[in-house]
Amino acid sequence: MRLLLTVLLSLCAFQYALAQDPVFMTNVYGRTFESLNGKWNVLVDCYDIGERRHFEKNAKAVGDEDFVEYSFDGAMRLNVPGDWNSQSPELKYYEGVMWYGRNFNVRKSERQRKFLYFCGVSYRCKVFLNGKFVGEHEGSFTPFQFEVTDLLKDGDNFLCLKVSNVRTKDAIPAMNFDWWNYGGITRDVLLVTTPETYVNEYFVRLDDGNPHKIRVTLGLSGKVERSVKVEIPELELSAEVTTDTNGQAELVMASDKIELWSPGNPKLYRTVISSGDDTVSEDIGFRTLSVDGTRILLNGKPCFMKSISFHEEIPQRMGRAFSESDARMLLGEAAALGANMVRLAHYPQNEYIVRLAERMGIILWEEIPLWQGIDFSNEDTRRKAVAMYREMLFRDRNRCAVCFWGLANETRPSAARNAFLENVLQIARAMDDTRLYVIADDVAKWNDGKGLFEMDDPLTDKVDVVAVNRYMGWYAPWPKAPAECRWNVAAGKPLIISEFGGEALYGVHGEGHRASSWSEDYQANLMRDNIEMFKNIDNLAGISPWILFDFRSPYRLSPGNQDGWNRKGLLSDQGLRKKAWYVIRDFYDGCGYGPDLTD
Repeated sequence: MRLLLTVLLSLCAFQYALAQDPVFMTNVYGRTFESLNGKWNVLVDCYDIGERRHFEKNAKAVGDEDFVEYSFDGAMRLNVPGDWNSQSPELKYYEGVMWYGRNFNVRKSERQRKFLYFCGVSYRCKVFLNGKFVGEHEGSFTPFQFEVTDLLKDGDNFLCLKVSNVRTKDAIPAMNFDWWNYGGITRDVLLVTTPETYVNEYFVRLDDGNPHKIRVTLGLSGKVERSVKVEIPELELSAEVTTDTNGQAELVMASDKIELWSPGNPKLYRTVISSGDDTVSEDIGFRTLSVDGTRILLNGKPCFMKSISFHEEIPQRMGRAFSESDARMLLGEAAALGANMVRLAHYPQNEYIVRLAERMGIILWEEIPLWQGIDFSNEDTRRKAVAMYREMLFRDRNRCAVCFWGLANETRPSAARNAFLENVLQIARAMDDTRLYVIADDVAKWNDGKGLFEMDDPLTDKVDVVAVNRYMGWYAPWPKAPAECRWNVAAGKPLIISEFGGEALYGVHGEGHRASSWSEDYQANLMRDNIEMFKNIDNLAGISPWILFDFRSPYRLSPGNQDGWNRKGLLSDQGLRKKAWYVIRDFYDGCGYGPDLTD
């Protein structure tokens, strides 16, 4: 009863939070902004003393008796965007507090508003402007903004951030996770200028899956009644609507000329939304998405998900990916493999990746880092999960390439976990019902008596698509020959094998039968064995081998083999293709939809 009461009360709180104003503006890159990227001065604050000594004030010793024990002038300089771990050998393993500071000039103007917009800061941060506290944020992978119109000075201004990547039990992710704990201002920082009233949010999509109707939900920054125009010139569509007293409005436009987005035809339409002296535009695509029994339908046709995962990391640089050129490298390798989908592991990756994938015709699965070890009994953690999910959906719900919202990865069923995730799922569906929701499980087990794999997780009944991470031949021995391993998991629903594979050190050959050889041959044989097993999964709707590139992970400590790297990549840390890459490439080249995967 106590758990039920907690869930009901928290649900009410979450529904209230859901109804609040958006936490940041839609489509920041379509706005008028000044980049604050570049070299920032930084102070390493190992003992977390900066707030007590007011580093944010950037004090200077002026009088004869003044004495200041810190200074941003002459301090270490780091690139923003960029993680601190990859920019200095001394900071490679640093987990702690860092203070960032920089000056910038502003020319203030009447009837304009100014916002600081951060595309991503890892993991917690507090923002100060001209010595005054502006706001704070938790979560490495979603954007946030603060209005600073009244805090800015005409001329020189000092912006300061306290950033911490310290792991805590109540965080998301929590204490242990299988990727590098990069810290810093890892994505773009923008100073955005808007009119006093501007188009704050919009959601443009097909109307309930109707391929001939477009629904637009929008909101202005103030509670004002004002005319808003929506135009899609290529479709010769133009409509006006007046917002209600809350600044909200909705309209539907019809056209028989809408060309649907797909991997083979990534069609996007320039969409322009204007009100008063504010105009914002971006390219938006339209597609239908549904489930028919065990099949995933894109635009009404079965689509087998030939997926691959990657982390937001450039392995050759051993640092966070953050630029459009980084996005081209990662997605280019996914496309070369023959993938039509990328699972963005295990967190919302930067907008350059998401937007480029859409232009390239690559389907996306996006998730927040609810990855093992989460404290599901902690109410603060629950609120953080809802906030992160809300921020992820709000940022990317206009991206038609995002077809799957991932609920969680490898979280074990329990009363607390089930209630937590059901709560998140309910709120997410209220925000966006145009995608398929999927959960990645790792609790599928072999039933020797029945001679098949089974899985018991009550969440599988709640989601649209079920996914399973299963490392047969690596973390688990084969119970039978792969061709004899049968599955009865999520019967009647689409099933994606979302992780499988094993580790190999590039250039190591031989002993293709031995896991401990760390050889390319064993990894390639493992892929072939899994492909053989997939033929026995009647409801298989896609696969996503783990992973595209080797990636950094403090979990991985086998000397000479791992040395702080997870070696499951189809490509090495230098971008060189292992034998397993060719196995998957050839499979994807000849892959059909359905039980006969060689069709």
